[in-house]
Formats: sequence, C-alpha cells, structure tokens
Amino acid sequence: MKIVSLLGSPRAKSNSSTIAERFCATAKGLGAEVRAFTLNDLDYRGCQGCMACKTKLDRCALKDGLTEVLEAVRETDVLVLASPVYYWDVSAQMKAFLDRTFSFLVPDFITNPVKSRLEPGKKLVLVLAQNNPDKNSFTDIFPKFDYFFRAYGFTDTRLIRAFGVGAPGEVASHADVMELAEKTAKELCARN
Repeated sequence: MKIVSLLGSPRAKSNSSTIAERFCATAKGLGAEVRAFTLNDLDYRGCQGCMACKTKLDRCALKDGLTEVLEAVRETDVLVLASPVYYWDVSAQMKAFLDRTFSFLVPDFITNPVKSRLEPGKKLVLVLAQNNPDKNSFTDIFPKFDYFFRAYGFTDTRLIRAFGVGAPGEVASHADVMELAEKTAKELCARN
C-alpha cells in the first residue's frame, strides 16, 4: 500500500503534523510505503487558471514544487491531508495544493459522470487541528473535502480532528486523537 502525506502547517512540530505522523508511522509498521511532503518547504504557486490541463495536457502545466507531489498523489492508495484550521478553513498552503488538483479533472467534468483522471478507489484521511475547543466549530470543512475527493474517485474518506490544541505538539497528549490516528491506519491498511 502506498501512502502520501501532505503536511499543510507552516509550523514545525505542528499538531496536525503530529497526528499525521502517528497515522503514517502506524501504517509503515504494517508494511505501507509512506512519502511525506511538507508543503511549506516547497516552492509552488496556486492554480493559474490557464486551462492547459483541460485543453493541451492531462496534468498541470506548472513545473514547480508541487509537480512531484501531484504525481505522487496520482500513484497513491491513501492520501493524508493534514492542516491546522486557520481563519475557518485549511491553511493557505493546503488550499493552494487543493486548487492545483483541478488538473485531476477531465476536460468535460461538469457533464461527464466520470469526472476524474485518477484511478478510482483511493482513500482520503483529512487531519484537522484547531485551537478552538468547540467541536461544533468548523464542521463545514470536512464535507467540502468529502465532496471533492469523491468526485475524484476516492471511495473512502475519513476525518481525524483535534480540538483545543494550540501549542506545537500538544496533541500528542490527547490519547483519543492519537488512538484514532492509529486505529484509522490499521483499518485502511487491513482493507488493502
């Protein structure tokens, strides 16, 4: 099983990264091949709206730090997207990556029932860490990811959320969240 983990926090030892790393370490221990990318360390731009991926190419025309990442996502079985909640949504680093996944859609995606160029059957794990302790806050983030990634042919989407975590790495002491990361990795690795 191949796993690609994209870390969207600009902070070292962030809470979202801590959760994703526990998931990946568990999966690696079960034999998965894991590749991780820290988006903040890469030099890339957001989608330029050039439409080359719909008119001339079957992938994004930009050649930058996301080129390898997008190719890795094409080949993966499980995609882990880890982000802090900043201003009611995922980080800017993660949002720029998401915009570039527009290249995964076929040119006639609006009318085509098969919208994606990706092989169907991939799995998504969305990891969110928020300082706000209110579990009812920011509940709109996961449904958007579920909607888009199901359109890309992902058949299993999971959410791991941490609440009330602000200091870097603080989530490591939240046993329930860390256990959910391990449990999710075991479940997804067992299905493959």
